[in-house]
Amino acid sequence: MLLSAESSVLLVVDAQQRLAPAIHDVDRVVRTMGKLIDGAAVVGVPVVATEHYSRGLGHTVAELTDRLPAGCVIEKLHFSAAHEPGFIDRLNALGRNQIVVTGMEAHVCVLQSALGLRGAGFQIFVVADAVGSRLPANRDLGLDRLRANGVDIVSAEMVLFEWAYRGDTPQFRDLLPLIKE
Repeated sequence: MLLSAESSVLLVVDAQQRLAPAIHDVDRVVRTMGKLIDGAAVVGVPVVATEHYSRGLGHTVAELTDRLPAGCVIEKLHFSAAHEPGFIDRLNALGRNQIVVTGMEAHVCVLQSALGLRGAGFQIFVVADAVGSRLPANRDLGLDRLRANGVDIVSAEMVLFEWAYRGDTPQFRDLLPLIKE
């Protein structure tokens, strides 16, 4: 199944200041998350972000903070955002059934959030090049487990092209610089 901009929500999981330095290849992961946030703005995809225990892990990294829409960040204490009170209601209020998931860490909060949201009836797409863990092996195990449980594993480029849908639109021309980065 393909993604559509009209059916998608972008979820940015726990891209936080005190966690980021420990993430393997964090610069690439954050840069790719930024591309997706910018792409979501171009095609009208709502963005929801989580911060896990921000008092201890800090807020979202500065490279993403200014790109996030106002009021989109939700504080959470559960590893799975799906278990945080009101989170599913907030997604349901958007009226979209495809959740594009990015974030940290792939084998903990990303995995648990994705599986929880899948269990709640959403179609889940985890962006492999926009998730990270401290150890590459944990990231890979998280992605393998997600795939084995029916979650689509995609790349940022796949997401952007599917959201664009056509190559002859002003939106695609606006997405092209993100794809070429």
